[in-house]
Amino acid sequence: MKSNLKISLVASLLLAAGLAYSQAPMGGGDCGMMGGPEGGAMNHHRMGRMDPAKMQAMMDKRHAVLKAKLKITPAQESAWVAFEAAHKLPADMKEKRESLMADMAKLTTPQRLDKMKELRAAHMGEMNAAMDKRAQATKDLYAALTPEQQKMFDELSMRGHAGPGAEHGKHLMNPPKQ
Repeated sequence: MKSNLKISLVASLLLAAGLAYSQAPMGGGDCGMMGGPEGGAMNHHRMGRMDPAKMQAMMDKRHAVLKAKLKITPAQESAWVAFEAAHKLPADMKEKRESLMADMAKLTTPQRLDKMKELRAAHMGEMNAAMDKRAQATKDLYAALTPEQQKMFDELSMRGHAGPGAEHGKHLMNPPKQ
């Protein structure tokens, strides 16, 4: 039971990060991540083992592809930099997770449940603030784009929200037919 609680906690924290990322305009799918090696949607059970550095590397790659497809101009660069910065994962995510797991291991089950409730409430506030920051940065970038770039941005962001069973993330590698 102790390991199930640990797994649930780690999964919920990473799910929260993933859900926050799903607000990204490239469409991150249900959990905000590209599919695993099999190319499908990310399996929530595997999220607890996902390395934050690998998650950030995937996001960076997707942003690089998006930037190239949008053909960001020097005049749009400051809006792009703000957009990318708003989508960065916290640098200390892995350390926080490991520290939290060590702290939780010292608690009894009722204490862990209370702690998880407390952490969830705090984390939801942080997630809402981060989501607001990402939304504003996305709106600012969108306003800086030309009508053609906006159309491409709209198309790329909706392709990631194709519904259940869609292979999220691959749409950036395969541009829409024009």
